[in-house]
Amino acid sequence: MTKREEKKRLRRLLLERVQTLLPAYCRKADEAIYRHVVSLPVYQAALVICAYVGMAHEIDTKPLIKRMLADGKRVGVPLCVGKGVMEMREIGGLDELQAGTWGILEPSPNAPLLQPDEIDLGLIPCVSGNEAGQRLGYGGGFYDAYLAKAPFLRVLLCRNAMMTAPIPMEPHDAAMDIVVSEDGAVHCRSRKKFEEVFR
Repeated sequence: MTKREEKKRLRRLLLERVQTLLPAYCRKADEAIYRHVVSLPVYQAALVICAYVGMAHEIDTKPLIKRMLADGKRVGVPLCVGKGVMEMREIGGLDELQAGTWGILEPSPNAPLLQPDEIDLGLIPCVSGNEAGQRLGYGGGFYDAYLAKAPFLRVLLCRNAMMTAPIPMEPHDAAMDIVVSEDGAVHCRSRKKFEEVFR
């Protein structure tokens, strides 16, 4: 079985698992993840943050986005612009989002474009992740393609119930710097650039 096939099989199993998570657990976990993210020194130091808007079964990031805006951060949200291609567009509030690709809330195509090198910190979605900084996405390749050209610090958000190890990794799979679950934040990798910027 190839790594791609292994990932596909693992993704299918985990997407079945996420459907069994109790709403009360998800709500409690998401609130804890929120607290851990906003307490990170790298969050507090970041001026520009990109964040996904969680789908129904994903971590609810709307309270985080509201907090970022309230904290005076510039906030970027993904806009799908082609097959496997996305951009980050700046928003001033959640009311600027509209249902786009697959029903995911997206910014308007007229929203200001954020270049990858303008962003200090990115909150990254997943099907699963682990403390080694491995990430299993949804298979569309949007984030791997975007992160290949983006130098910012990557923070993966993953409920503990969805963590798994090991995850089969291919050369194009982007590694994470920090993984945040309801249990706390784990620093996976050390990149000198960010030690200098955020110390």
